[in-house]
Amino acid sequence: MRDLQKRKQKCQSMESQMRDRSRFHLAESDPHPLEVVGERYRGQFFLTCEHAGRAIPSCLGDLGIGRREMDRHIAYDVGAEEVSRKLSDLLSAPLYIQRYSRLVIDCNRPARASDSIPEMSDGTVIPKNIGLCPQDREERYLLIHRPYHDAVKEALGRFVMLNGEPILLAIHSFTPVMRSTGEAREYELGLLYNRDDRFARAMLEVVNLSYPEIKAALNVPYTVDDLSDYTIPVHGEARGIPHVLIEIRNDLISNQAGQSRWADIISQTARAAAVRMELMTNEL
Repeated sequence: MRDLQKRKQKCQSMESQMRDRSRFHLAESDPHPLEVVGERYRGQFFLTCEHAGRAIPSCLGDLGIGRREMDRHIAYDVGAEEVSRKLSDLLSAPLYIQRYSRLVIDCNRPARASDSIPEMSDGTVIPKNIGLCPQDREERYLLIHRPYHDAVKEALGRFVMLNGEPILLAIHSFTPVMRSTGEAREYELGLLYNRDDRFARAMLEVVNLSYPEIKAALNVPYTVDDLSDYTIPVHGEARGIPHVLIEIRNDLISNQAGQSRWADIISQTARAAAVRMELMTNEL
């Protein structure tokens, strides 16, 4: 009897540990982190949109925040997915979309970044993110972040083998005003880079020539680095391919007309920048 009781207690303990280990999980009804658009395309460009989605795994409920918060830039990049989908067609480029909200885990941050799972974002507290243990954080990374970026890595490898060196465009948007600080952003377009400025500078030159009315600049509203970004350092710089992180002010792409206009602007200037960059490289 005592042995039986001990075995039962051991089983119960193991079951409890297993439940603890699997507090974060993706249910069958939860979407896969990745959606691929235009996989058949074999153009010159490769697109990513890491902050496209607003999905929350069912195990996290509503993250403890109000529904209106999920419509804000803290949850996703407003308008970025729609612009990316249009760009995929305009540039004949494959597009890798990430479906989960950046509040669950930011797929444009390395796992070691303190804000990869934010406890607060632009003045809003995220209760379900507070006090997570390392295991909780790792599970989100392994189930969402890693599958997305593994797929991007594999796709870029295939692209290089089949078509040669692509140009990586990471599509994002930014809010005109930060609620927590009152900071206003007047720029409309940011072209971001870290160590390799080839394509960003070429694209800015084209934008300034073709659309002088657009307020555009390099590295606004922030600067890319190894801790605050992931796609550019890992998939762009490490692979040695031309790249740029594109930031569009989200009030300009909050409706279909704006999304279509900016998709046209980005597609035209990206194509011209590719030619310009190649000419500049040949001159060297």
